[in-house]
Amino acid sequence: MSQVYRLSNGGRIDRSSVLNFTFNGQSYQGYAGDTLAAALLANGVDIVGRSFKYSRPRGIIAAGCEEPNAILQIGASEATQVPNVRATQQALYAGLVATSTNGWPSVNTDVMGILGKVGGKLMPPGFYYKTFMYPQSFWMTYEKYIRKAAGLGRAPLENDPDSYDYMSHHCDVLIVGAGPAGLAAALAAGRSGARVILADEQEEFGGSLLDSRESLDGKPAADWVAAVVAELKGMPEVLLLPRATVNGYHDHNFLTIHERLADHLGDRAPIGQVRQRMHRVRAKRVVLATGTHERPLVYGNNDVPGNMLAGAVSTYVRRYGVAPGRKLVLSTNNDHAYRVALDWHDAGLKVVAVADARHNPRGSLVEEARAKGIRILTSSAVIESRGSKHVTAARVAAIDVQAHAVTSPGEWLDCDLVATSGGYSPVVHLASHLGGKPIWRDDILGFVPGEAPQKRVCVGGINGVFGLADALADGFEGGVRAASEAGFKAVEGLLPKVLARQEEATLGLFQVPHDRNTARAPKQFVDQQNDVTAAAIELATREGFESVEHVKRYTALGFGTDQGKLGNINGLAIAARSMGITIPEMGTTMFRPNYTPVTFGAVAGRHCGHLFEPVRFTALHAWHVKNGAQFEDVGQWKRPWYFPKGAEDIHAAVARECQAVRDSVGLLDASTLGKIDIQGPDAREFLNRIYTNAWTKLDVGKARYGLMCKEDGMVFDDGVTACLADNHFLMTTTTGGAARVLQWLEIYQQTEWPDLKVYFTSVTDHWATLTLSGPNSRKLLGEVTDIDLDKDAFPFMSWKEGLVGGVPARVFRISFTGELSYEVNIQANYAMGVLEKIAEVGKQYNLTPYGTETMHVLRAEKGFIIVGQDTDGSMTPDDLNMGWCVGRTKPFSWIGWRGMNREDCVRDNRKQLVGLKPVDPSKWLPEGAQLVFDPKQPIPMDMVGHVTSSYAANSLGYSFALAVVKGGLKRMGERVFSPQADGSVIEAEICASVFFDPKGDRQNI
Repeated sequence: MSQVYRLSNGGRIDRSSVLNFTFNGQSYQGYAGDTLAAALLANGVDIVGRSFKYSRPRGIIAAGCEEPNAILQIGASEATQVPNVRATQQALYAGLVATSTNGWPSVNTDVMGILGKVGGKLMPPGFYYKTFMYPQSFWMTYEKYIRKAAGLGRAPLENDPDSYDYMSHHCDVLIVGAGPAGLAAALAAGRSGARVILADEQEEFGGSLLDSRESLDGKPAADWVAAVVAELKGMPEVLLLPRATVNGYHDHNFLTIHERLADHLGDRAPIGQVRQRMHRVRAKRVVLATGTHERPLVYGNNDVPGNMLAGAVSTYVRRYGVAPGRKLVLSTNNDHAYRVALDWHDAGLKVVAVADARHNPRGSLVEEARAKGIRILTSSAVIESRGSKHVTAARVAAIDVQAHAVTSPGEWLDCDLVATSGGYSPVVHLASHLGGKPIWRDDILGFVPGEAPQKRVCVGGINGVFGLADALADGFEGGVRAASEAGFKAVEGLLPKVLARQEEATLGLFQVPHDRNTARAPKQFVDQQNDVTAAAIELATREGFESVEHVKRYTALGFGTDQGKLGNINGLAIAARSMGITIPEMGTTMFRPNYTPVTFGAVAGRHCGHLFEPVRFTALHAWHVKNGAQFEDVGQWKRPWYFPKGAEDIHAAVARECQAVRDSVGLLDASTLGKIDIQGPDAREFLNRIYTNAWTKLDVGKARYGLMCKEDGMVFDDGVTACLADNHFLMTTTTGGAARVLQWLEIYQQTEWPDLKVYFTSVTDHWATLTLSGPNSRKLLGEVTDIDLDKDAFPFMSWKEGLVGGVPARVFRISFTGELSYEVNIQANYAMGVLEKIAEVGKQYNLTPYGTETMHVLRAEKGFIIVGQDTDGSMTPDDLNMGWCVGRTKPFSWIGWRGMNREDCVRDNRKQLVGLKPVDPSKWLPEGAQLVFDPKQPIPMDMVGHVTSSYAANSLGYSFALAVVKGGLKRMGERVFSPQADGSVIEAEICASVFFDPKGDRQNI
């Protein structure tokens, strides 16, 4: 198909580069430099989608990110599908494949379109709240079809073949927006020597200057843009990011920028290139030069394809060489919109009429239009358009804005394009992300940013500065200010001269009156993405939804992917008029990140596979590999699981390792245990509140085991903490709990007890930990250290400093096996050398490396718990038979004290930790197996507990288990049964949870 609406000349496109693409299965052509929207308009494509609720045909209305209708599915294959792409922001490339996201059997002949004719009565605002509640069992069916009818794109079913990444930056000045104000700000900041990042969402810098009629210093505005961009590129401290949308403004001047690196190149990124990048920027100062969005007028049938924004029509004519029609009617309330009539006239096209709602406009552009013979109808507006799938006529009538009334029958004007402009709304989205309330200004009929905690400057359109000369000056001044506040010397510069134009005030017109009341007039759409009409807003206020947030939620105003960029102000004004209050009294809803949709790929970056959850290795990993270790993943760490010899399976290897520890000495790499350095004058008091037991009197050189509970009294983590100095402690945690425990400590210190002076540092990676366990561990360690290891000089639960293998070390006498044990902590960089010395000396003692499986067996023989295996978030210290670890007389109520003393937590029949011995020693109880008291009870049986840890291979010579059983501590010697999936039942005796050396003689030798 030929490009029937392409102008013969003009635009910033490359007419020598023809690009073929398809839309809804039909082949079309465009040019390099087009957006998909421009190419569709050039080819006369009217309908790009169907509306959300009424399934009305919808066409392109805008030219930028504010577009509510042209939301398409892009991708030539299943793997490259991208849903909900705005055609106005998608650069055209050869082979592009696009489809509408709704419409059946096609977008042009949608059978759901009948709803558009009767939907006002069948689907008023809030109908879904009232209609789809009963019967409840039907909800899943309702949801399926509601989602299908919503017209949103679908996620691909195959893996994305492209790569995405992210970068972190620090800069002195981040400038958001590269229109006239943003470019001027970048010049000022860049010339000062500051590190500057300039980001803009368009394909090229320049903003409104790319299709402007204005001249700067007597030359086309685009020439000034090119010169500025060239100067900025030559500045080594300036980073330019086109196709980059600043999507989020967060605390402490942290902003996220979504850069589309290859979306304009093809269906897939070129080999070796990433498709999109997320920039995470921390800026000293931020300059918001985000400009404005033109508001459409709200009138009857304003959603019929062929109703467009005036500024968008100018953009398509001047930037893309596309005239989306032949006969234009313009309806406006401001001077600036007249440029579309002038652009249309200069392109040799017919301007049927301009309907200006003001009484007697006399601005420069108005007079220029009059001089060119363009018909201007004052005190008038388009009150409705006519057409089914495209505009065929517009009805223009005289109106009284103050009385909100039509004062003449008007006339129908034949046309195929209606362009409207209701004024300009500053783009305050980013300025609102941290909760700053926008402020209404009557002089510009728009909201501007209010006070905010961020160190930022607003310039140009967002600041209510609309004139080109004023915007340039405001931008340059803002750039100077931002650079100066960032510590750089202010610069001076000459700004280009702009032809002064007289402009008259914009008239406040947010809804064009009709000669029938709003409910009976043709539908007047406010939010075209969500099918929100003026009648819906009025109905919402009549039903009592008067808060702006309630109106939004009841009608879905501003709920779409465009966040109400076109409709919000008009909607607020209609609601305010309906309630008889002012727009400032009505207020505005809050904008939230993201400013525009961001793909999941860009959010995740390369956080996938091993980069999503990186593998962590201890400093001794190479030694373990050399010695044949089999590994398991524990909290991202690769930990030795067991060390098989010859043809040993895991059971044989574990049995051998257990026996070696009990008979002589074993070696465990415990480096992965969480280690948190705690310092400060209030460190003791803090530990007293965090742990269940007392810490006030712990001496320097001593260590103590402790439990942590959540507020509900349930065990959260455990570990040993040593006193290094009076105000200095080293806390150990479980491997998997290290990060969450540190976060837990920080939360309580910062939010609950900020008066306590205590500081935390994770040192898990700083120290390697070699654990020697067994009756010969003292002999072995004594050969490589200068520390006095005598049992009286170095008792259980104490620590000492000295040399081990010639390297400074901290040695802790702690046992997790029940044997005489020493944990040797060495600076990680020296750990391998120390291990090799210990291994060499250890040969005479049959030193045996063992892994986590053997560690689990040995600790279970001693009845030591593993948090997360023997606990499940529902166990108190008393449930674990660890009441000895609870400081019941501490003066300060520690975390969880009140929780564990609730009535439910002290009842007799709670599940309690016990030991289990299978009556048949050859039987093994599977971990997780459910337990019952009566194996003959009919199904469903009364489950009384479950197995938490179970081991067949061990040093005891028989299988055993740990389990939680209702009232188990009072049922010693009783029997419990575990029905198995194969129909068999394993009988076991309830016993104490300590199976080996119950008095602890071996660890105290």
